[in-house]
Amino acid sequence: MSRTEARATSHAEHPATSRLNRWKRPLTMLFFLAMIVLLSMFAQRIEWGEVFDTLADFKVRTLFIACGLTLISFLVYACFDLIGRTYIRQDLTWKQILPVGIISYAFNLNLSAWVGGIAMRYRLYSRLGVSKGNIAKILGLSLATNWFGYMVIAGAVFSSGLVRMPPGWKLSSDALQGVGVLLLLVSAGYLAACRFSKRREWAIRGVEINLPSLRMAILQLALGALNWSLMAAVIFTLLPSKLDYPLVLGVLLISAIAGVITHIPAGIGVLEAVFVALLQHEVSRGSLVAGLLAYRAIYFLLPLLITLVMYLLVEAKAKSLRISKKPK
Repeated sequence: MSRTEARATSHAEHPATSRLNRWKRPLTMLFFLAMIVLLSMFAQRIEWGEVFDTLADFKVRTLFIACGLTLISFLVYACFDLIGRTYIRQDLTWKQILPVGIISYAFNLNLSAWVGGIAMRYRLYSRLGVSKGNIAKILGLSLATNWFGYMVIAGAVFSSGLVRMPPGWKLSSDALQGVGVLLLLVSAGYLAACRFSKRREWAIRGVEINLPSLRMAILQLALGALNWSLMAAVIFTLLPSKLDYPLVLGVLLISAIAGVITHIPAGIGVLEAVFVALLQHEVSRGSLVAGLLAYRAIYFLLPLLITLVMYLLVEAKAKSLRISKKPK
C-alpha cells in the first residue's frame, strides 16, 4: 500500500479523530481568549489601592509567615492529584503532576471551579497525554479529597461547639452542632464503604468510577482536612492575635459553604460578610476587613499571578513533558 493510500485509509477509519483535529486549533484559541476575558473581568473587581495599603500596614515577618503557609497549602492541594496518579495507575511523575495541581488550584480559587478545577485540568492533563476518562477520574478524586476532608474537619469543629452562631441567625448553635455530627457520620460512612463494600466499580455516563482502598481514603481525608486547616492558619496569622485559631477555622468553614451556595467566583464579599457577622463582637470590623484583604492578596491574587507564568511555561514545555507510555 502506498503512503497516500495509507493516509486515506487512516482518515476513513477514524472520522471522529479527523473532526477533532479540525476543531482543535479554533477551540484552543477560544480557550485562551476566554481566559484573557475572565482574568480581565476579575482584575477590574479588585480595589488594588486598598489591597496595597492594607499589606503595607503589616509587619514583614507576618507576611512571610502567611506566604509560607500559603505555599504549603498549595503543595498539599497539589498532592490531591498525586493520589489521583495512583488511582488511575498511569505513568506520571510528580514533576508533571504538581504544576497541574498548583495551577488548577489558583485558577479554581479566583475564577471558579469550572475554569480552574475542570477546564484547566482537562487542558493541562490532555497536553500530557492523559485520556479524558482518566482526567475525569483525577478530577473526581480531587473533589472527593477536598470535600470529605472538609467534612472531617468541619464535623469536628462544629460538633465541639467552638463556634457560636449570633442570635437571630436561621441556623442556631445547637443546629450547627447537629450538622457537625452529621458530617462526621458521612465521613465515617465513606471510610466504611471503602473498607467493606463488595461492589468497587460504577459507570456514570461512560466514565468508570472505582472505590478507593481504605488506605487511600484515609489519606484523602487527612490531606483534605490539612489543606482547610492551613487556609485557616493563613487567615489566623493576618487577623488580630486575640482571636483563637479554632474559632477562625470554624468561621472559615462556615463561609466556605456560604461561598458555594452563592456561586460567586473567589467568594468575593461572602468571606468578609461571614467573618464580620461572626467575629465583630470579638475584634473591630476594620481589623477583620484588613486581615481578610491581606488574605485575599496572599492566598488568591499572588498565587494567580505566579501560576499564570507557570501555566505559560507548562504550555511551552508540554511536548517535552508528555508521558512516553500510552495510557493503560
